Amino acid sequence: MAFKRLTGKDIAEALKQRTGHVFRDHERLQRALTHASARGAKAGTDYERFEFLGDRVLGLIIADMLFHAFPNAAEGELSVRLNALVNAEALAEIADEIGLPDLIRAGSEVKTLAGRKRVNIRADALESLIAALYLDGGMEAAKRFVLRYWEPRSKVTGAARRDPKTELQEWAHQAASATPAYQIESREGPDHDPLFTVSVRVGEFEPATATGRSKREAEQAAAAAILQREGVWGQEGNEK
Repeated sequence: MAFKRLTGKDIAEALKQRTGHVFRDHERLQRALTHASARGAKAGTDYERFEFLGDRVLGLIIADMLFHAFPNAAEGELSVRLNALVNAEALAEIADEIGLPDLIRAGSEVKTLAGRKRVNIRADALESLIAALYLDGGMEAAKRFVLRYWEPRSKVTGAARRDPKTELQEWAHQAASATPAYQIESREGPDHDPLFTVSVRVGEFEPATATGRSKREAEQAAAAAILQREGVWGQEGNEK
């Protein structure tokens, strides 16, 4: 992540090829990639508001893409596909692919962050960039960028797994004559970017715990963890 001050023009030039868009508002682009830890950053000048908008723009584009790409998929399958494409890990991976961390203006203390917090910074910055694209070039600019990097990922085998909560419920009834019981263990982070930790128990089986940026995402991940651990699913989420 950048600890020297890059100008908006520098960032726009670096992103021109990576996004396929020539930014007109360099100042807004710079704000969209400014972390709250940046020296001199004042309230309202970091990327939190952009992240809020970018999350919604991304979700709409991905939902529309999946709706048309998989006309026979049920709502549950579409939801799982969407969650797999917009979770923090997927976003952080794409942020790395386009070299976005090098363009984020952040304070030196960010260097010490690790694990989930560092993943979230990269994911949040990518959502903020999508908002900047939307504000600068409209929905078409945002859509071109999203389809370029997300559409190939939507076609991988792992994204086609069945809804894990539905799968776990069916398996639980057969294996233990029980219904999966979900429990929220913790909720961390700000209201606009929470991190839920959820556990799920099936009868006498050992419970599984997972995290997600929404309660639903955490429950899906916990259900998938049991299915994989008990050998119902392989590591890619395919039923054995």
